[in-house]
Amino acid sequence: MNIKIKLLLVTAGCLLFTIQSQAQERDDRANILNFKGIQYMSNDSLFYTNFRFRMQNRAGFSNVLDNIDNGSFDARVRRLRLRMDGYIYTPKISYSVQLAFTRGDQDFDDSGIPNIVRDAVVFYNFTDNFWVSFGQNKLPGNRQRVNSSGQLQFADRSLVNSRFTVDRDFGMTFHYTNKIGQVPFNAKAAVSTGEGRAALGSDNGLAYTGRMEFLPFGEFTNEGDYSEGDIEREETPKLSLGGGYSYNDRTTREGGQLGRYVKNPFTLKTSFADAIFKYQGFAYQVEYMRRDVDNPFNIVDDQFNQVDGPEEEETYAQKGWGVNQQASYLLNKGYEVATRYTHIKPHQQLRNYEDQLDVIELGLTKYMKAHRLKFQLNANYTVPNGDFSNNSSKNAWGGMFQIELGI
Repeated sequence: MNIKIKLLLVTAGCLLFTIQSQAQERDDRANILNFKGIQYMSNDSLFYTNFRFRMQNRAGFSNVLDNIDNGSFDARVRRLRLRMDGYIYTPKISYSVQLAFTRGDQDFDDSGIPNIVRDAVVFYNFTDNFWVSFGQNKLPGNRQRVNSSGQLQFADRSLVNSRFTVDRDFGMTFHYTNKIGQVPFNAKAAVSTGEGRAALGSDNGLAYTGRMEFLPFGEFTNEGDYSEGDIEREETPKLSLGGGYSYNDRTTREGGQLGRYVKNPFTLKTSFADAIFKYQGFAYQVEYMRRDVDNPFNIVDDQFNQVDGPEEEETYAQKGWGVNQQASYLLNKGYEVATRYTHIKPHQQLRNYEDQLDVIELGLTKYMKAHRLKFQLNANYTVPNGDFSNNSSKNAWGGMFQIELGI
């Protein structure tokens, strides 16, 4: 077949797929058929790449009720990322590279080095419903972590995710999708180093993570189960139920893939269950996470955390559980109102160091181009140890305005 004709057919097929299914951004697979961003394909059709970027600019304020310093401000570029997806030789061999260019996005404060590389992963598709990935990428953890940060309806993920999530890691992941009768399901399993993006090498312990998802009412429009808010206005009710478990054996960091390095490796056991429901502009999601570790207390390893000085510093792993719930409704002209309630319960061993927390948040979002261009305004109220009265001097309130833009 003439090369130009072959190239035309491949391009037309990809464009047709794109018209039929403008899928949401996924971090657990290469987006080679979305044709978003800036594309390049070689003349022989054996190389294709898709360049994209996105940024989040924000300004926020927070204040504790007894704070005599009049609170604190947060004005910065939260995320600035460059992403490249594509394939080499055949669409069966695809890749995804994602780079971060802001300090808060590089795990710098915990590891002491700028971790620019977020994703560097190769995918091999054996069939349309079974593929394997090898490299650095997101683990198949809780739903809010699996969702891209560009698909969120609040400026940040919840405190439950911050305390107990499993994050990016280097290893091999297996993905399988199919149906039981008429019910689609997704199964994912990963074996990884357990030390996250900053790892210089692997220790004796590995991390084992698995996740299952069931969609009893069928698939969401445009993979909407990987995006917060019902932007698609599902015509029929859609539900996804998910859950999983991660066993990080002898990790050397406080949070497994995140946090400061510690001197005495410990084993983290993290379980999670979640659900998301969408129907005609209404969306609701709930997420439960729990982390167990036999002895959560440890010592900071100054070899990797030299900014802490020569003295030994005690630290601990986040042991306990938390629940996050959020609901939203998409109004006319792309406006969305949302609310979120988060509850964190530290284990009894940590009660002298960590408070029980309740966080109430309200959000107003204006979607200009779905999640690619949006304006977000959030307000929050944080309550330690269950005292919701304004008489509690530890209670805090805050607000955040954020603009997200990307291609």
